[in-house]
Amino acid sequence: MSTLVRVADRLAEQTARLRFGPPVSHVYGPLVYARAPFVEYVTKYGTDPREVVLLGMNPGPWGMAQTGIPFGTVSMVRDWLGIEAAVAKPPEEHPRRPVSGFACGREEISGLRLWGWVRSTFGTPARFFARFFVANYCPLAFLESTGRNRTPDKLPAAERTSLFPLCDEALRTTIEHLRPRWVIGVGQFAERRAGEALQGMPQTVGRIPHPSPASPGANRDWAGKVVQQLRAYGIHV
Repeated sequence: MSTLVRVADRLAEQTARLRFGPPVSHVYGPLVYARAPFVEYVTKYGTDPREVVLLGMNPGPWGMAQTGIPFGTVSMVRDWLGIEAAVAKPPEEHPRRPVSGFACGREEISGLRLWGWVRSTFGTPARFFARFFVANYCPLAFLESTGRNRTPDKLPAAERTSLFPLCDEALRTTIEHLRPRWVIGVGQFAERRAGEALQGMPQTVGRIPHPSPASPGANRDWAGKVVQQLRAYGIHV
């Protein structure tokens, strides 16, 4: 079993013990019910040291919540990364956010943008993963009763205090394994969490804009902004 699989299994077990109150009504843990494609992802693409780790926030309802892979909109995971595996169901499924796995017909815009940029820039997964890896900070997706996605930074302070140290530990172990020079948060939250979790470690922490349509500036030349920011850190693509 690879290091990253062990890290994920431990984090999934630890976070499964946590409880979250209103307005969160449902919590999805894709490292459990979508473990098979996640294991294929890290086994295929997460074995060697990397220059750069791109760090996302947490699973989106139409991305990692469906496929188990960060920003994992189905078309990119299946057709470009070449991964497709069985996905079960979360113990309690929100009626407005069903988990259909690789049969999901809805695309995650953030995943289309991120993996679409990767594909157009690097051409093949082998070229990208020779230098980069994509991970998520938090393994859980939080849904409100309306079906609205609630991000980890919006959880009550007591819940964040229980959750974040577990995610910090998993991130440190991941970075010790991959030994990147840069850890680049996809958005401000991921950058901030990486900065706190990796204090005292040699990695340079930075940020690129989040590709979500809800993120200011993401809807106009997001890919160009990413390339510009990476080059400012000394990462040439």
